[in-house]
Amino acid sequence: MKKIIDTENAPAAIGPYSQAVQAGSLVFVSGQIPINPKTGELVSGGIATQTRQALLNVKAIVEAAHSSIDHILKCTVLLSDMQDFAEMNRTYQEFFPSKPPARATFSVKGLPKSALVEIDAVAAIID
Repeated sequence: MKKIIDTENAPAAIGPYSQAVQAGSLVFVSGQIPINPKTGELVSGGIATQTRQALLNVKAIVEAAHSSIDHILKCTVLLSDMQDFAEMNRTYQEFFPSKPPARATFSVKGLPKSALVEIDAVAAIID
């Protein structure tokens, strides 16, 4: 059985998908680009600012699913430019200072709304 997760503390989906789907004790968070949920606009700034906003969006969604950023098991990071890898890592580490989740990072040709980064996640729901 799947449960749709939806929160006003993260941007609304910009396509035919859910912010996240819970199945059993796992929550699958859709890719989050750096959109400010209050304005609906892409945040201005470089990769550090955009990575921070994308992760804040992921955090809000896992919290809406009654989990936390500490229970994220896996992330996928999409970068529009692999030259941003080191700076993205510095910001990413702020959210996962110890025992970080598994991760894959890919360079892609383009992202929605010309974002510099998109991040998805799988988290455990711990009762």
